[in-house]
Amino acid sequence: MKLIEKILASFSAIPKARKEVLETVAAKISEKKKQNLPIQITTICTHNSRRSHLGQVWLQKAAQHYGIEKVSVFSGGTEVTACHLNTIAALKRAGFEIVMPIQTLDTNPIYRLKIEKDLELSLFSKFYYDKSNPQKNFIALLFCSQADTSCPSVAGAAARFALPFQDPKLAEGTPLEALTYDEVSIKIATEMFFMMSKV
Repeated sequence: MKLIEKILASFSAIPKARKEVLETVAAKISEKKKQNLPIQITTICTHNSRRSHLGQVWLQKAAQHYGIEKVSVFSGGTEVTACHLNTIAALKRAGFEIVMPIQTLDTNPIYRLKIEKDLELSLFSKFYYDKSNPQKNFIALLFCSQADTSCPSVAGAAARFALPFQDPKLAEGTPLEALTYDEVSIKIATEMFFMMSKV
């Protein structure tokens, strides 16, 4: 994936304070790795439609890129909507192979995204505590301020970290829609790759 070279060259653009938070998360992941424990991470945003899915995909890709084993990344929200089509479009532009759902009339379709040959993610909106997500001993990453406020504690999480990102929804219906989604996607990717580079 050509975009990864750009991502790896962009670590210097991450603000110092942000790097400190990412390094704290990396230290928590490293603890589990040293103990040879499964590393389960849930990215959380209010609607589980945009940023949390971008985070799920890029974090799983970063783990695969750095060869960090036993990492499983999930996503969820405090509400259920749908994985937004603009999110899917941005991931396709980034180079991911995505299988569109057979039934497109479903209000919350399931998309299949390939990370590597034998690793696929299912992208659809769900509560962060959905039965398809880990129920205990996972690391919770909150990707929006609203979810951060709504979830002062995340049931079952071994650790909780706030990593808010700009909402690309703000550009929807404008000429900057696709560009904004791509910028947010790359920013999330850069931070997830930086974080996993420290594990």
